[in-house]
Amino acid sequence: MKRKHTNVYLKKLVEELREKARSENVKLWARVANDLEKSTRKRRVVNLTRIEKNVKSGEIILVPGKVLAGGELDKKVDIAAFNFSESAQKKIKKVNGKCLTIAELMKNNPKGSKVRIIG
Repeated sequence: MKRKHTNVYLKKLVEELREKARSENVKLWARVANDLEKSTRKRRVVNLTRIEKNVKSGEIILVPGKVLAGGELDKKVDIAAFNFSESAQKKIKKVNGKCLTIAELMKNNPKGSKVRIIG
């Protein structure tokens, strides 16, 4: 028997993502909703080193999971994720980057243009 998520915020976010995907006809939000519905063990975890290697300065990054503080970040990037570690938030803000929730990114950029998924 498949267990359901008990996190109310996660359930609401997945519903909002699916609704935005239908209303705006954007597959990005449906993809993120599918990734967030996976079990916690299968959810993506990304270190700052990986973001540093694969991203140019000024890009918008979406992590459907958690961002951890492993490594250093030298580029100014906006990162939206389901969750951040405290030290990752400090390192991102230190280089004048932004830490956004997925809901904030969806509100600011409903079409999902120029957003890269990493993880």
